[in-house]
Amino acid sequence: MPYTSAAASDIVLTTINARYVHAALGLRYLAANMGELQSRTRIVEFVLGQRAFEIVEDLLALQPRIIGIGVYIWNVDESTRVVALLKKVAPHVVVILGGPEVSYETNEQRICALADYVITGWGDVTFPKLAAEIMRGEVADQKVHKVIKGVQPPLAEITLPYAHYTDEDIAKRFIYVEASRGCPFKCEFCLSALDKTAWPFELDAFMAEIETLYNRGARNFRFVDRTFNLKVAVSERILEFFLARMDDNLFMHFELIPDHLPDKLKETIVKFPQGALHFEIGIQTFNPEVQTLISRRQDDTQAEKNIRWLREESPALIHVDLIAGLPGEDLASFGRGFDRLHALQPHEIQVGILKRLRGAPIERHTDAHQLRFNPDPPYNVLATDCIPFNDMQRISRFARFWDLVGNSGRFHQALPLLLGAAPFDNFMRFADWLYAQTHKTHEFAFERLCEFMHVHLTQVCGVEVTVATAAVLTDYEASGARGRLAFMDAGVRPRDAQNATARARMRQARHVTA
Repeated sequence: MPYTSAAASDIVLTTINARYVHAALGLRYLAANMGELQSRTRIVEFVLGQRAFEIVEDLLALQPRIIGIGVYIWNVDESTRVVALLKKVAPHVVVILGGPEVSYETNEQRICALADYVITGWGDVTFPKLAAEIMRGEVADQKVHKVIKGVQPPLAEITLPYAHYTDEDIAKRFIYVEASRGCPFKCEFCLSALDKTAWPFELDAFMAEIETLYNRGARNFRFVDRTFNLKVAVSERILEFFLARMDDNLFMHFELIPDHLPDKLKETIVKFPQGALHFEIGIQTFNPEVQTLISRRQDDTQAEKNIRWLREESPALIHVDLIAGLPGEDLASFGRGFDRLHALQPHEIQVGILKRLRGAPIERHTDAHQLRFNPDPPYNVLATDCIPFNDMQRISRFARFWDLVGNSGRFHQALPLLLGAAPFDNFMRFADWLYAQTHKTHEFAFERLCEFMHVHLTQVCGVEVTVATAAVLTDYEASGARGRLAFMDAGVRPRDAQNATARARMRQARHVTA
């Protein structure tokens, strides 16, 4: 087994995951490469929401000499509290930080000042080397060498981490894997813009690990490769592997380059059953001037063609990303991009807000485009020269409400009535109205959301009451919910108004505008 069974461990690798199902791949890489120290190393993971005092108590119960902490944008605040407590109550424990959040601007971060060491960049071989030196008492002067640049070795020299997924991980959590690291593209909002290229792992060795995971019972594979379809021969081999072992529980997630989908890859994709593949596709913006400004190379026409094919001809679930707040893009341009994407009918449209990731080149546009970023995580943009603060707030609420209504898949009948011929404008109007009614963006019971939808359709959009009632009630009952909604009329049932709903959709498509 990769882990010691003893209660105490000299070296503890830890992080705070966003959710329990997110098993930390980075910690497992470190554990796999600990060499002679592996038997004295233990992985302990926590979840956002756990109190810092409890985390520290659990960590110190293992009596560690070294604690390595993975720091990310979603956990940096809580991780800072954990490190501060550790250095107060157990100053003898050496705390080493790593991860993207502490790989840049280390001099500006409280967590870096609190820790004993910070490893920037790749930690696969640098962390084990530093830990061994500490255990032997050979550490260098911290005042000089506190921040250590991680060594990037050839991938063949890195021990793969997959044996360090436990049986519980395989049974209950996402299994993160990577056939390659890095990215050849230079999109400035992304840390991968700093990579020189994409580096593939040796494919035979990688596939052997995947087969072992599969044989152990793994069925939920999440590939973290930035460009899964960069080399089609590799993509083909991986997909064919899973296709030959397909069962009802197998699920694979991949991130695709939007404008690169050769026929050979299509031929393999269509062989999968419905819902077994999940493709995440980053469009980010359809504005060519903005694309040029942020060094993004994208053939929009081909990307649009590929998404349409994936949606109409393939069995895959399609998730597409857009980013609001990019330099040079105003609200109208973003709205046009949303409408263009919505016309392709992906299963999900993720509306994201630009974030200033530490080290990302997007920083160079700050002055020229008056980018104003939140000083605290997640460092989201608050305003630009094209989008003022109040409109950025509106987009943020739009994104949240779109998740609740558009991405949830619970409003198949009502959503087309709401969106009409101008999806972005009409949904923005709904988002503005819903926030004005409630002054909140979270904790909506589905029943209450249905009632708000009914009121908006009938009182704001002018949809006939019978048609709106039939649509919302159909969605409500299709979800499996039971109970009586405030607008229900004993004389109106979904089946009574199916024809009227169809006629109303055509009418609303012509008349429902912002």
